[in-house]
Amino acid sequence: MTMGPQRLLAYACLALSMSLVGSYVALSKALVAAIPVLLLAWLRFGIGAAAMLHWLRRPPDEQPMTRRTRQLLFLESFLGNFLFSIFMLYGVSLTSAVAAGVIMASIPAVVALLSWAFLRERIAPRTWAAVACAAGGIALLAPSRSAAGPAGGEWQWLGNLLVFGAVLCEASYAVIGKKLTGSLGPKRITAIINLWGLALVTPLGLWAALRFDFAGVAPGTWLLLLFYALAASVWTVWLWMTGLKGVPAAQAGVFTVMLPVSAALVGVFVLGEPLGGTQLLAFVLALAGVLLATLPPRRGL
Repeated sequence: MTMGPQRLLAYACLALSMSLVGSYVALSKALVAAIPVLLLAWLRFGIGAAAMLHWLRRPPDEQPMTRRTRQLLFLESFLGNFLFSIFMLYGVSLTSAVAAGVIMASIPAVVALLSWAFLRERIAPRTWAAVACAAGGIALLAPSRSAAGPAGGEWQWLGNLLVFGAVLCEASYAVIGKKLTGSLGPKRITAIINLWGLALVTPLGLWAALRFDFAGVAPGTWLLLLFYALAASVWTVWLWMTGLKGVPAAQAGVFTVMLPVSAALVGVFVLGEPLGGTQLLAFVLALAGVLLATLPPRRGL
């Protein structure tokens, strides 16, 4: 059995989406150091809203939204955009890279469990094996990263808890997104949930903006903010929703392994962290998980 081009394109969209998420999570440390978290989230959603105004219009072939769809859109934004951003940005500022990497390794397993519980998807043994490879690879990767984390001591427990909260939000985002793709197109989902995120964070963002010295931000930080906003609000969401249309949520969840993998690669090639044999072995395990989840089964198995 072979995979068609549509399935391959869906896999590519899912992998690229999570790779971008990992990239901006890793780079967000520089942004958090320069801009308060609440203001950063507000600017992110604001830039995204400006970039996607033309995506809000309902296509002629799309049915009007039901009350259930509106509720799911709010939950998708509240959990996957608003809370994920707050939890992850605050979490990575309080804990070490080692701890954050280990915790993020649980995303594929949490997605699989939620898709089984809420979508009633059957989780094949091979998918569970893929989840195990993904989690094992990142758990192996995390201890080999820079042990001198940005934080530690008395507040590291809170950072770890916040990162795990982000894991739960990301897993919920994957499962709810699967439901939404059955009734709305990827572009409209992306624009609407970003608009909800902007509405939720605006009071907090305005409060933070009144106390912030914008003139003290370096030009390079503004460019990094533009990349972060477009990647987080536009590109990653559209890619993920596009991929989800043709892939079960549990199988798609394995691609979240690309989040901590890409974050580690940014650390190595952009932030100058060392790359050794342990990291390479972790990448092999992670890729094995993706292959187990994506390669078509042989007939009769």
